[in-house]
Amino acid sequence: MREKILELLEKNARMSAADIAACIGSDEKSVEAEIARLEDEHIICGYHAVIDWNRTNEEKADAFIEVKVSPQRGVGFDQIAERIWQYPEVSGIQLISGAFDFAVLIEGKSMREVAMFVSEKLSPIEGVLSTSTSFVLKNYKENGVVIERPKKDERLELS
Repeated sequence: MREKILELLEKNARMSAADIAACIGSDEKSVEAEIARLEDEHIICGYHAVIDWNRTNEEKADAFIEVKVSPQRGVGFDQIAERIWQYPEVSGIQLISGAFDFAVLIEGKSMREVAMFVSEKLSPIEGVLSTSTSFVLKNYKENGVVIERPKKDERLELS
């Protein structure tokens, strides 16, 4: 029951307990109790909406920043990750394999704001050795939701 509830909420966080109960063949009270337990255990960490910011008047610049660090004795990567995630600009951070140690997702109002974050806040952190920034140019799919489908080519085919 737990996994099915999680799968359903991950696809649609607005799904009601009654609808979930109907999908999994359970009663609403049991589903509500299980969701409360999942929230208490911090398995469900939050609920969010997927927004296509390109359809608003809001200027936004997102960037993925790969960060190479020198892990600290006794705490490894955790202490540096905690320092990074505390900045409000950081919307996500993952420990990754490969040439870099962290993948950090930054949300800013402009490319300049993101660049200033990297140079003034991220790079000076003790243990940060290098960064590589990639700006998001277009968002096609986020959290399993298709944001924008490519437009079909309406030109006539040549034979």
